[in-house]
Amino acid sequence: MKKIILVAGATGNLGERVIKSLLTKDVEIRILARENSSLEKLAQLKNSGAIVYKINYWTTEEISEACKGVTCVISCLAGLREVVIDAQKVLLDAAILANVPRFIPSDYSLDFTKFHAGENRNLDLRREFHSYLDQTKIAATTIFNGAFMDMLTNEMPLILFKQKTIIYWGNKDRKWDFTTMDNTAEFTACVALSNATPRYLHIAGDEISPNMVRNIMQEITGEKHKLIRTGGQALLGLIIKIAKKFSSAEPELYPAWQGMQYMHNMIDDRSLMPKKDNNMFPEIKWTSTKELLSNYIKNT
Repeated sequence: MKKIILVAGATGNLGERVIKSLLTKDVEIRILARENSSLEKLAQLKNSGAIVYKINYWTTEEISEACKGVTCVISCLAGLREVVIDAQKVLLDAAILANVPRFIPSDYSLDFTKFHAGENRNLDLRREFHSYLDQTKIAATTIFNGAFMDMLTNEMPLILFKQKTIIYWGNKDRKWDFTTMDNTAEFTACVALSNATPRYLHIAGDEISPNMVRNIMQEITGEKHKLIRTGGQALLGLIIKIAKKFSSAEPELYPAWQGMQYMHNMIDDRSLMPKKDNNMFPEIKWTSTKELLSNYIKNT
C-alpha cells in the first residue's frame, strides 16, 4: 500500500524541492493550497501528479479532511509568528485530529535547541513551536541542516565575487555546516518515508571554513582572493543591537539584522553538530561547496 505524504508550503522554495524529490518515489503526494498560492505553481504540481487540496479558512477541521489516511505531514511553512506558530499549530492539530502518525516541523536550520531566547528571533519562534509540539503524542522529527549552502552565492555576504574577497567573522579556520536546499529536501522526503522516528536529525553536505572557501575560489577561478576578518562575535553582537534599533518598524522575515543573528549563531561553538546523520540514506549524493560554487561561476 502506498504511503501518503502531505506537504504544507509546497509552492515555496524548499517545498517545491521536497515535492520534486517525492515525485521520484512510489508515494501519493498531497499539497495544501490557499487563496494566495501561486496558481501557476499549483498547476505545475497538479500536472506532475500531486493532489491539490484547496483550503479556504485554514482551520483544524478543514485541514484534517486533507490529512485523512496520511502517513506523514511535512511542514515547509515560512514566515513569522502568524505562520511558524499560529498556522503551524493548526496544521499540527489537524494532523493529530486525523490520526496522522508522523510530523516534520518547518525547522531546517542550525540546531537551535542549544541557544537561548533573544539570540535569534526566527529561531526563537521555532523553539516556541517546539514547546507546543513536544506536549503532543505525535512522532515528530526535526531536521537540522546548518545553513543553506545556496546562500553562499547570494544572501550570505561571505563571498564578494567581483572584489575577489572573502569576508568573515570570528575564526578563519572554524568550520561551518552547510547543506544545499536540494539535499535538505531529498533528506526530508526520505525521512518522511522512513519508519524510523528520531526526534532530531543533523545533516551537513559540507563542513567548511572561510579560509577553505578562499582556497576553493582561488582553485576555481585561478585568481588570488583576499581574506578579510571583520571582527569577532562580541563586535557582531553590538552591530546587531544597533541594526535592530534603526530597523523598520514593519516586521520583515529576513531583515539585515536577522541575517547577522544567524551568522552570530553559526560562529558560536554551540552550533557544532554532535554527530551527523548523513549516512542514514546512502542513496543521497551530498553536494560539496566546491561543486556548488563551480556550477555557479560556470553559469554566471
